[in-house]
Formats: sequence, C-alpha cells, structure tokens
Amino acid sequence: MTFSIIGTGNIAWFFGNRLVTGRHRCAGVYSRNTGAAKELAEALIADRFGAITDIRDGAADICFLAVSDSAIAEVAKQLSFKNTMLVHTAGAVGIDSIKDAAKDCAVLWPVYSIIKTNMPNHRNIPCAWEASTPKAEKYIQSIGHAITDVLFEAKYEQRKWLHLSAVISNNFVNHLMAICEQVCVENNLPFSTLLPIIEQTFDRIKNDPPKNLQTGPAIRKDTMTIAAQIKLLEGHPQWQKVYEAITNSIQTTPNIK
Repeated sequence: MTFSIIGTGNIAWFFGNRLVTGRHRCAGVYSRNTGAAKELAEALIADRFGAITDIRDGAADICFLAVSDSAIAEVAKQLSFKNTMLVHTAGAVGIDSIKDAAKDCAVLWPVYSIIKTNMPNHRNIPCAWEASTPKAEKYIQSIGHAITDVLFEAKYEQRKWLHLSAVISNNFVNHLMAICEQVCVENNLPFSTLLPIIEQTFDRIKNDPPKNLQTGPAIRKDTMTIAAQIKLLEGHPQWQKVYEAITNSIQTTPNIK
C-alpha cells in the first residue's frame, strides 16, 4: 500500500519506518516544521509536502494523522478524502474526531512508549485498531500487520480506559523512578542499587496479579515507618503528597489490597 504522513513526531517515525521496511511506499510527509518534514521524508525516501493542500485525495491509500491529540480535530478539518483512508494514532481520542474529513476512517494506536531515538526492534507491540467502514477495517488490519504481531480491535470506550492504564503504568511509574533517582543523587547513593528490585517487581507481575504481590509499610500499616519517610521528604513537599496519596490508596482501595 501507499501512505502519507502528517506529523513528524515519535509515532510518525515509528510507523513510517515500520511500513517502509514492510515494503509499503510513503508518498509524502507534511509538517508545519519544514526541517523535520524534510528529515523524515528523506529517511522514508518520500516527497515533502510544502502545504497540507498538497496531500491529494487518492494519491495514497492511507493518510496517517500522527499529530498531538489536541491537534487531531483541527488538522482533520483541513482534509477532505473520498478515496484515501484517514487514520489517527491516538489512544485517548475518538474516531468521530476525523469522520467528517474522510469517507473511510480508522484508528491505529500502539500501546507502547515510542521514542524516536530508541525505536523497538521487535514486533511484540500491542496495537489497538478501530474502523468506521468495512473497507477501513480491511485496510487498517492489513497495514497493522506490517507494524506488529499483536493487533486487536478496541472501540473508543475501551481505548480511553486502556490509555489511562498505560499512562499510570508507564508515565507515572517512570516519574516515580525519576524521583527515586533524584533521592539517590541527593544522598550520594547509586541508583543502580535499586535496579534489581525494580526488575523483580516487573518480573513478578508477568506471572501473578499485582494485587497479590503488594509489600511494604503501607500494606503492613506500619505507621512509624510511614511517618518517618514522610518526614524525610520535608524538603520535597510535592513528593510528600505523592507518597501520602499512594500510601492511602494502597490502604483504602477495595479489591487491590
């Protein structure tokens, strides 16, 4: 298939490279950032569109709208496709946001943290899809299999909850790791000392439900340790709030104690 891309961020690079490697052809790349568009277009051996109006209906089978969530509807208003399928790549945005822009619409969202400078080299990347028409369903599954071996349908009502879970499990956990790293730096401790327990945490949940694996002072209701650790964080009141909120959640949330 042929495809075009609007956007030059992490997902645009990931999808573009995967599809070209899978022998699909990129017709062109558009972005308001002309330098970034030129760089991606050259990497994909494709044209750089000088304006969004250069993306002609029917010139490609699929147009990927790989822009920020807040920009999807705004950019889609500038498009009008009868033959080209329009695809957005966001987990937390409904398919309705692009339905007025194309006869055939779809969503393809990787449930994965994609960074342009550290692309995954495996195909175990869950991708959720949604389609508005039978043609869109056929196309999105075909193009999806060029990207991943783990492809599944998820409507917006499911996807928005999955996106929330991905934010908590990836973005929030990474922020907690950043806090731990800074605590170690401030106290002349090697962050590497924590890597075995971090690895243990994620190895365990591969085989057991996380709710069965909780340990630590919160689950034990060890009030003395909790109070002492909150005091240790007096120099970082925002971290105190995080500590207190998670401790309270562990102790009070039904069914995950």
